[in-house]
Amino acid sequence: MLKQRIITAVCLVAAFLLSLLWLPPIWFFSFVAIFLLIAAWEWAGLSGFSGVYQKVIYCSVSSFIAITLGYYLGFFSAAPLNIEKILPVFVAAGTWWAVALLWVQGYPSSAVLWGHSWARSVMGLLVLLPSALALMFLYKQPQGVWLILMIAAIVTTADSGAYFFGRTFGQRKLAKSVSPSKSWEGVLGGLLACTVLGLVIAWNTDNQAWLMVLAIVLPTALVSVLGDLLESMVKRHCGVKDSGHLLPGHGGVLDRLDGFTAALPVFVLAIILSGWHLSL
Repeated sequence: MLKQRIITAVCLVAAFLLSLLWLPPIWFFSFVAIFLLIAAWEWAGLSGFSGVYQKVIYCSVSSFIAITLGYYLGFFSAAPLNIEKILPVFVAAGTWWAVALLWVQGYPSSAVLWGHSWARSVMGLLVLLPSALALMFLYKQPQGVWLILMIAAIVTTADSGAYFFGRTFGQRKLAKSVSPSKSWEGVLGGLLACTVLGLVIAWNTDNQAWLMVLAIVLPTALVSVLGDLLESMVKRHCGVKDSGHLLPGHGGVLDRLDGFTAALPVFVLAIILSGWHLSL
């Protein structure tokens, strides 16, 4: 199992870096589109849609909304982005994740609000679409590749720090009814690891802005935990361990991207509000 996990992870990282760093932009957008479609397919299953035609319809609707919003926000145009048009989208995404936090805290009682199939299908759109739009936004920035690598490093560091600190020191459960393996000590470990990462980033970019960098890195790291917990909550409600079986040793695509779904829109919101490394 460990060998499968390592091989799968190496292949995913290689494909991601290849499309991001060396191939034309169309390859990166195709990479994002493929993962969005697979994630939407898996979320359709978590929503209770078992028929192939139902999942195809859900994926089609998700794609149509993503493309429409992408054109509306100017992500497919060579013209400069209109931040005043883009900002409300990510404010709304941040508000959604605040609501999601309340649902996770209130589980299983909160399931009365989102447990129905149609409610979970809408939840999937709110989870997947802002993260895809956030990737498009970052890629359009002059430092877009660097910013995407930065968000990848934040989520990975937070997850790794939480894993090792949780295994070593974990005592107090973070959300026992949602994910019994997660602990507050693990969250603290992830934040400490990301603090070091943030200071390294500030040191290598603008060491006078280290407070601003930490104000971007730490909330992003913290909310990535929420993305993980939200998917765990939905899977627990559905009685499944993994969102899918596409990735050997890992489960489904959603199981690997859950932290990114929450972290990406919050990261973009923090970047826009701070103006750090953006040409507005």
